Amino acid sequence: MATMKELYENVCRPQLQKEFGYTNKFQIPRIEKIVLNMGLGEAVQNPKIVEKAVVELTLIAGQKAVVTRARKSISTFKLREGMPIGACVTIRKDRMYDFLSKLINIALPRVRDFRGISAKGFDGSGNFSMGVKEHIIFPEIDYDKIDKIRGLNITIVTSAKSDDESRTLLATLGMPFRQQQKADDGKTA
Repeated sequence: MATMKELYENVCRPQLQKEFGYTNKFQIPRIEKIVLNMGLGEAVQNPKIVEKAVVELTLIAGQKAVVTRARKSISTFKLREGMPIGACVTIRKDRMYDFLSKLINIALPRVRDFRGISAKGFDGSGNFSMGVKEHIIFPEIDYDKIDKIRGLNITIVTSAKSDDESRTLLATLGMPFRQQQKADDGKTA
């Protein structure tokens, strides 16, 4: 099986160049990085939760996760500046392609009642964000050793100038986007 990077070089680049009419190879959109973020609101009461989340996020990404800290104090949430409130990791180059392959081929099919990813996660600049409700869909996480199921945000940053270019790039890489269905409610005018 070809790796995700080889798939991009051999299939996606020529297809994108043909479809959008790029004249320079540097105009062709590419994935620049993938950012994984795990917000932990309950870490305000129990700071030890952050350590477990960092270990789990490190297992998922294959790269050491860092603790994110509060930038300012918010008294309503009993939050003080500098308190740990989450974990984050940025993946680039070969690890990024390995993670994307694992996400598309292994993790997403393990989601309960999976019918595809909503294409509404594009931000207008060619970046795609999605949320995962259960981090246990990744094969590195041992279900017996976790204390709580946590959510995870995944942002795929591309060099595409528009959402259409980015959507085509991710679709050719195998991202399972949900097919939009037009509902005919049977009403007549």
